[in-house]
Amino acid sequence: RLVAFSDAVFAITVTLLVLEIRPPTDYSKLLHGLAVLWPSYLAYALTFLFIGQVWANHHVMFDHIRAADRVILLLNTLLLMIVAFLPFTTSVLAGALRSGHGQRIAVVLYGIAFDATALAFNAVWQYARRHRLHSETLDPAGATAIGRRFQLALAWLTMGTLLGLLAPLLGVAVIAAFNVYYWLPIRGESSRAPS
Repeated sequence: RLVAFSDAVFAITVTLLVLEIRPPTDYSKLLHGLAVLWPSYLAYALTFLFIGQVWANHHVMFDHIRAADRVILLLNTLLLMIVAFLPFTTSVLAGALRSGHGQRIAVVLYGIAFDATALAFNAVWQYARRHRLHSETLDPAGATAIGRRFQLALAWLTMGTLLGLLAPLLGVAVIAAFNVYYWLPIRGESSRAPS
């Protein structure tokens, strides 16, 4: 039930992202109106792919977690609460890039939301490992590789956030690179046949 509920939140959240892209109002200059929406397209694509890889890694993680106690349920709820906040930060980022104002604050807010997602993700995994709630089929090397990858996410997104404070577009580029890397498979991640 935890995974099904989580999947529903992920699905609703990615659907809400597209609602933040408002169509042009002046159809006499439609091509120009569509072109100036590039920040919305960029923010939409980055966030959609980020939520998608969080969803994919959430499945990897819960393929290995055999039991969910109240703490796991709470930590997972906090993770979903942060993910559900991402459409707002995406809209703020797109608006700042489009207007040319407040870009540093918008990128930092965006990065903090991504960072908070990674922090909550790490909390779920570390708690499950410490309390031996993961499956016996996961060998220690695989568990360590997964944990290191989740911890790297936190460091990577923090770096993107800090760089965004200095150079907003560089911060966005670091977050985009994060998305690309985190779609690659994790060593030892598969404990069962894909469904």
